[in-house]
This record gives sequence, structure tokens and C-alpha cells, in this order.
Amino acid sequence: MIPRKVAIVGYNRIPFARNNTAYTEAGNKDMMTAALNGLIERYQLKGELLGEVAGGAVIKHSWEINLLRECVMSTSLDPNTAACDIQQACNTGIEAAIYIANKIALGQIDSGIAGGVDSASNVPLVLGEKLRHILLSARRAKTFGARLKQFSKIRLKDLSPIAPMNIEPRTGLSMGGHTEITAKYYNISREAQDQYSLESHQKMAKAYDNGFFDDMLTPFLGLEKDNNLRRDTSLEKLAKLKPAFDKVNGTLTAGNSSPLTDGASCILLASEDWAKAHNLPILAYLTHAEVAAIEYIEHKQNLLLSPVYAADRMLTKAGLTLQDFDFYEIHEAFAAQVLAILKIWESPELMKTFGIDHALGSIDKARLNVNGSSLAGGHPFAATGGRILAVMAKLLHEKGSGRGFISVCAAGGQGATVILEK
Repeated sequence: MIPRKVAIVGYNRIPFARNNTAYTEAGNKDMMTAALNGLIERYQLKGELLGEVAGGAVIKHSWEINLLRECVMSTSLDPNTAACDIQQACNTGIEAAIYIANKIALGQIDSGIAGGVDSASNVPLVLGEKLRHILLSARRAKTFGARLKQFSKIRLKDLSPIAPMNIEPRTGLSMGGHTEITAKYYNISREAQDQYSLESHQKMAKAYDNGFFDDMLTPFLGLEKDNNLRRDTSLEKLAKLKPAFDKVNGTLTAGNSSPLTDGASCILLASEDWAKAHNLPILAYLTHAEVAAIEYIEHKQNLLLSPVYAADRMLTKAGLTLQDFDFYEIHEAFAAQVLAILKIWESPELMKTFGIDHALGSIDKARLNVNGSSLAGGHPFAATGGRILAVMAKLLHEKGSGRGFISVCAAGGQGATVILEK
């Protein structure tokens, strides 16, 4: 059996919002449903029976079981459309796209939606372990007296809720804490990080002014544009910001790190025949993808560097070099992480430390994140993959030909790379 070609034929997202701003009261279901409804309206999918909808959220409440299916049921898609939840930290949107694409390639489905959503504002608050054990013991008790005995063990301090922490459980360090180590290890300067961040904001502002995002977003709760974008930022303003993670000797700040963000995104994938039958243009083909992981407990600088492996393996399988691309989209979790990845790919000596006996080489920086990325637009963990895939698909469609290289890093020492072609 020859795999079928898989096309990206549509996209939509809601504007991304810094946490505790425009979407404070919105939950994952609200945002994901809004993104799906926008996609359905834009591509006239009302009543359509799709093969499957896949996606997920990194931060979920305990009651958000079957989240994507519940979102589908809140849209005008045919209610017989199946859905499933997928989660791989910041790779979630990419993994959802790979999942749907593989099913289309194998002929199991003809069309599907991949998406992701996250709220850093409307986060779950959990009980402390002591209180949880007491309440469960009380629930199992057979008599009123036994339940009362359990309740008597509760102290006032036990009632304080616990919010989820953005740390790696095996190291106790935040993603920013790990990347601070990365910046020091690879000598990524504060000045280089601030310059890179400034350019991300400038490029996204220009893209908005040129109308690039006009057909990519559905307004939500009064927001029409990503509200993290800072048109008035400058190197002088960025230089005044204090270190966010290493307070004494750090170089990572709120200005050169992506912020906690709320948002949702989705893309529509299909076979060529399905796209033709629905009069939808093929924006780009998803041709290659690679997911990788890396050890980061002993080598703490490695947390966000698994795209070193993913890129090398993917390019080898595709028979391409890193220079064979018209556009590059690298997720900007931190300016330091992007700059470190580029530095490693360029250096034979550094690549050897990863067990790879050749460098991938340098790229044309004018082709990198040409419309800005996560530093400017924000990073709702599971939604970032869909945003990046959509941007790359549109860039290739507007050009009319070419290849796009995508790289996304993720918590847990994971990452993914993807090739889109037109």
C-alpha cells in the first residue's frame, strides 16, 4: 500500500492572551470550542462528518475527561464525528497533527482536525495529600462516627489549595530554570536574547499590519489580536528587566521568555480527494515528522534540546539538508533556547557531544520565524503547534511552492520536527 498524501487545507485559532487578562474566566472547553466553531464557519463544515478530531490540553481539570469530544459536541459538526485527547506538553498540537495525518495517509479517514488548548489562568486547584487522604477515608467509612473521626483530623492549614507548578518533577527546576543553565552552558548572552526577542515583536507587528493574520483568527471575548505583542518595546526597555529565574546571575527575563498564555488553535487536514470534493485549496502537504526525547536530569542544559536529534533523524529520512528550506519556524519558548539550538546545529564539535558526527549547518536567519513567534504572540502550551503549522502552511501557499521546516521543543526533554511542502 502506498501512503496517501496528507494536506493541510484549513486553520483557525482564537487570539492568544497573557494569563489573567482577557480569558481569565474562560476554560479549555470554551476556548477550544470557539476555535473549532471559527474553523467550521470559515470552511463551511456545518453538519460535516469528519474522520476524527484530536487534540488536548496540558493543564486540565479532573472533570475534563474526553475534552475534545465534548468540544465537538458543542459545535455544528455532525455529532457522529469521533474525537480523542492527546497530550505531549508543548508538542501536543504537533502530535495531534501527526496522529490525524497518519490516519489519512493509511486511508483510515479522509479528513480530520488537530488542535490544542490551554489556560494558564483558569487552572485547577487541588487538595493537599493529607486532606485528600482524610476525605477518601471518610468516604469509605461505614458509620457516622467513623466519618466524624476522620473529619476531626483536618487542620486549618490542610484547607489551603495547591496550584499546579510549572516544574520538572525529576529535577525540581522550572523550564526557565533549565534554560538558564542552557544559556550559561552555550554562552548565549543577554544582549543576543534581547535582540532576538525584539525582532520577534517587530516581525509580528509587521505581519499584523500587512494583514497576514486576518483570515487565521476568530475574535473571542472581545479580543481580536494577540495581546502579548509589544509594539513599543525596545532594546533599552528589554535591558531594564530583571532576571526572572536566576535572580543574581541570570540572563533570562520576562522580555526574552514566552509568557504564560491562554488560547486555542486547530488545523484541518485531508486527503487530496476530500479537499477537491469540498473545493478547498491544498495549502501544503505534511510530508515528514519526527518526535524525539533527550536525557536532561544529569545534563540539565538539555531539557529543550531534543530537536537536535529530531532534526537530524528527520532530515536523513527525507534526504534533505537543513539548508533545503524556504522558511523555518522554531518555537520560541525562550530566546536562549532558539539561539542554543541554532548554535549546536552549526557546530561539528557541539553536535559530536550529542553523538552525531556531522553538523547540520547554519540557516538563513531572514527565513526564520518571519512573522514572529511565541515570544511575541504567547505560548498556550498545547495550542502552539497548531499556530505554527498554520503559519507555515500559509507561507508556503502564498509563495506557491517550497518547503518549510518546523521545530518545537517541549517539557520532559521532548521535541518534534516537521516538514511541510507545497
